[in-house]
Amino acid sequence: MNRVVREFADKYRLKDSRVVVVGAGKSGIAAARLLHALGARVRMVDTNESLSETAINAVTSVAELQTGPHSAAQFADADLVVLSPGVPARSLEQFMKALPPEKIIAELELASRFINAPIIAITGSNGKTTTTTLIGELLKGAGKSVFVGGNIGTPLCEYVLDMEPADVVVLEVSSFQLQNCQHFHPHVALFLNIAPNHLDYHEDMDEYLDAKLRIFAMQQEDDVAVLHESLRPVLADRTFTRAETIWYSAAEDFDAPHLPGEHNRGNVQAAWLAVKQFGVSPLNAKAVLAEFRPLENRLELLGETGGVAFVNDSKATTLEAVAAAVRSFNERPVRLLMGGKYKGGDVSKLAKSMEGKVAQVALYGASREIFEAPLKQYFPVTWDETMELAAHRLFGQAASGDVILLSPGTSSFDQYPNYKARGEDFRRIFGECK
Repeated sequence: MNRVVREFADKYRLKDSRVVVVGAGKSGIAAARLLHALGARVRMVDTNESLSETAINAVTSVAELQTGPHSAAQFADADLVVLSPGVPARSLEQFMKALPPEKIIAELELASRFINAPIIAITGSNGKTTTTTLIGELLKGAGKSVFVGGNIGTPLCEYVLDMEPADVVVLEVSSFQLQNCQHFHPHVALFLNIAPNHLDYHEDMDEYLDAKLRIFAMQQEDDVAVLHESLRPVLADRTFTRAETIWYSAAEDFDAPHLPGEHNRGNVQAAWLAVKQFGVSPLNAKAVLAEFRPLENRLELLGETGGVAFVNDSKATTLEAVAAAVRSFNERPVRLLMGGKYKGGDVSKLAKSMEGKVAQVALYGASREIFEAPLKQYFPVTWDETMELAAHRLFGQAASGDVILLSPGTSSFDQYPNYKARGEDFRRIFGECK
């Protein structure tokens, strides 16, 4: 057993407890493995009756697996329920009436109980992954050993079970995860922004905001809360943290030549305010930022053909992210690709903010009925069934100097399994146009 797990095992007595893990994705499997190592009797439940053989093999080595519709019987003997990200607790309320709320937790909460290194946690509607990754690189550049994961990459349970303890744990955390955390305690917590998002999961914006604010709930006076200035009016009437509070906005303190746009200047400033708490010097930061490049699917320049740039911003799943992406191209006309499963937001407000910056909008796939009418008031708008057809349409009408920007403003689940697959398809389409 990992020595960190062993150190905390007596504090959180789970041996012979019945624990139900909901969801057989990466986080769920990591949680089941950790619980099994702690001696718990693990049952994993998932509504998907067609799990891959790889997932089935990973689960059945550490847990009893039940697939298909949930039932009260699956939870009747539970001492603890661990929810994977994206599984709303309310969807299971009818089956878990006997369990007190403190016995229903997120995988993040479970794993965090076995962490003794300081945690930096990052949340927000947009920019989380870039900021999280940048913080990790800045700390590494200063000679720290770092784990970067959580809502991106490696689940925290996997780190606890399999990896050597790091000097600093850096975590991207979503509203899904935070909503079911009770004791999660980051030393430095960053809240980057908030915009309508995941309203297909949360009941309303108030619930979404409440979930985000749980990142600060357990902080004390010697901790640090870093928040963007745009959140001041949103939080004016709330007492949300006991920590030292630092407000920030986009700044010019550092040059990050490969991170375009005002939103990225804000991300850089937030990252700096986080890492300076750990002794990172301005000189260290400057060296890392000079080389740091956008991650895949985040304002990623794929290349140019015929003087037309193709930019992959598939990770832009909110309308605010689309607006930020468009603002990054002040001197080049943008031909914008949008479409997918709508997650909320004011399309008319987005359209007005892009006036004069966007030459054309090509819609594809789902949500045409939501986007087309308000966008047509400002731009030429077309619709095609697939992104491929829409992208080729844009390329056929583009001139040298234009940017074809995939910034969908939606989730990908109408035509793609995730935003990465959507970005890969756009990369393929760019290859066809070369």
